[in-house]
Amino acid sequence: MKTNMGMSGKTNRRLFLKSTGAAMIGSTLPFASGIAKPLGSLTANTLRVGLIGCGGRGTGAAAQALAADPDVELTAMGDAFSDHLEASYAAIMEEQPKKVKVDKSRKFVGFDAFQKVIDSGVDVVILTTPPAFRPQHLMAAINAGKHVFCEKPVAVDAPGVRKVLEAARKAKEKNLSLVSGFTFRYDMPKRAFFDKVLSGAVGQIKTVSSTRNGGDLWYKPREAGWTDMEYQLRNWYYQNWLSGDYIVEMIVHSLDMMSWAMGDQMPLSATGTGGRQVRVDPKFGNIYDHFAIEYEYANGARGFSFSRQQPGCSNRNTVEIAGTEGDGFVNAGRGVHITGKTKWEYQGEKNDPYQTQHNELFASIRKGKPMNDGQMMANSTMLAILSRMVGYSGQTISWEEAMNSDLTLGPDPDQYSWNLKYTSPEAAIPGVTKVLG
Repeated sequence: MKTNMGMSGKTNRRLFLKSTGAAMIGSTLPFASGIAKPLGSLTANTLRVGLIGCGGRGTGAAAQALAADPDVELTAMGDAFSDHLEASYAAIMEEQPKKVKVDKSRKFVGFDAFQKVIDSGVDVVILTTPPAFRPQHLMAAINAGKHVFCEKPVAVDAPGVRKVLEAARKAKEKNLSLVSGFTFRYDMPKRAFFDKVLSGAVGQIKTVSSTRNGGDLWYKPREAGWTDMEYQLRNWYYQNWLSGDYIVEMIVHSLDMMSWAMGDQMPLSATGTGGRQVRVDPKFGNIYDHFAIEYEYANGARGFSFSRQQPGCSNRNTVEIAGTEGDGFVNAGRGVHITGKTKWEYQGEKNDPYQTQHNELFASIRKGKPMNDGQMMANSTMLAILSRMVGYSGQTISWEEAMNSDLTLGPDPDQYSWNLKYTSPEAAIPGVTKVLG
């Protein structure tokens, strides 16, 4: 069946560039009790959407949500920064002018903007702030009985992951849909590929590896009047308490595909290394620019993750699976195939997975058949956090040790303010830095 792709990839990129270039960076549904009730065939009911996090990803996600269902409106927006919000509002208005119903009273700015959006009468919440805020925002949305699109990663530390797991459990109890931003899970070629792998097309998996090598990224020079907190938040990618480090913020996609290949079984332990060879300027905060991690699974299989973000080097984005009867290959953006006893290459329809995420989310709400990506998105995020832990410390760490860690990154969310004096720790030193609390 043909998938409604809605907003095209070209449009999505235009919205992203428009919003990031400018900013750089009462419901009709019966949810008052906090328990979502199926809509059944009442497709005339308008679903009201609230956007929390108005950067490029949030702008694209909001436009995709509006394209996913004929009776959806964007009614509230929130962000820490007014310039982000206004740039996002203008971009979405250009794309979906008839579906944007956000007046001045429903544009919320500041650290408490998320709660104001949630309390504004929306039915569906889009969470696309920096990852550090995700557990707090997700729990607030689920407690309020909202359906959620939750961008990846879903946390930056183990306590945050445990909070997300609790929110996911509550979402199931309340019949709420919870869809993650692990986009590859909604890509038709990759769904077909991993279905083949999990059905035994490569035999027993012996190794699974991912490589994602790329260059440097954006940076916002400090402007007059910015407090230390604003400077860090506008450059959130380079503060590990906000992003989780690049292995959590970006490489988590590759790690998620490795987990997918393993039937979402988590490794027993991991070991590895990482560091900063190029990101030595203070503007790069305290994150690394390379990691190399090895994982041990209960069935004897091994996993490997290699990544770097260094300009002037060769780029690559692949996942490779070696089995007893064949090999599987994922080349992001170029296709998937299997060699060996069962030769296979995807020949079917392609889709825009960013749009499909929202199509399936809103379809689940309309049908009263909630989706819940909670366990998967928490586990894949925790796998990335475990990877950072072993890279930072140089120690072999078990899944259980990492998952039970009480070490948190960053200040207490209740203390967030523009004048908060918080200094990120120096970049981790393997063999010295402690990562278990």
